[in-house]
Amino acid sequence: MIRNEKRFYNTSYGENYPDTTSKKSTFVYLKGFDYNDTIITMDIHELARHLDFANHHPNATTNDVQTLCDQVIKHGFHAAFVNPIHVAYAKKILGKSGIVGTAVSFPLGQDRVDIKITAALKAVEDGVDELDIVPNTASLLSDPKGTSYLEEIVQIVRAIRQENAITIIKFIIETGYLTTSHIQTAARLIKDSGADYVKFATGMGPKGATLEDLAIIKEVVGPDMKIKVAGGVDTYKEAVEFISAGVTRIGTSKAIEIISNTQSSKTTSSE
Repeated sequence: MIRNEKRFYNTSYGENYPDTTSKKSTFVYLKGFDYNDTIITMDIHELARHLDFANHHPNATTNDVQTLCDQVIKHGFHAAFVNPIHVAYAKKILGKSGIVGTAVSFPLGQDRVDIKITAALKAVEDGVDELDIVPNTASLLSDPKGTSYLEEIVQIVRAIRQENAITIIKFIIETGYLTTSHIQTAARLIKDSGADYVKFATGMGPKGATLEDLAIIKEVVGPDMKIKVAGGVDTYKEAVEFISAGVTRIGTSKAIEIISNTQSSKTTSSE
């Protein structure tokens, strides 16, 4: 639960005063507000359920995947996101009760559509629960109406649904390369494709997620379509701001730092 409070809280994990109600919650200040003004609060365990803990580094080993999955179990993160080669291994660790995700054509999105479909279906075969897929961003730049963009994502959705109807499908908008008009078109087409989520961004483009881009996308897709963000959401404060603004899921390699509220400086990072 996200609550608006008019109390004074220490932002250190587990320390709140003068009205201590729970040591399972942490509290953060909104920029520009005084100590006794309104702040956003969120239970740390609820926050964890919004986080997809990810390791998409090119040097990720099976030991790294084991550590990632152990942390997902320990802290109650929503899912473990790994590179495609590690999907089966992560699923073996987490079992049927755990959620495993992977990224397809990440981060460029410039594989042929048949290659994207093959990669997605192989991940489904390996037991993946959720797919974050990068469409061809350049097709929007060359065709602002998005005809080829829509054709690609519809083909991908159909192929995945035929293989496994319950696999969660997200398409990633690399907002850093796009104008507001492009972003609006991409969001509309992703909604029309039958995907479950619209996501932005990869975290490896010119910029990560911003509240401004979130507002643009929400206006297009409406209240019913789920939204995931990634890239640069590295702190507790940022995570709570995005969730309070309507984000369902946050992909991050900084999940431990977010829930422990210990990161002292912000650095843009991939999911």
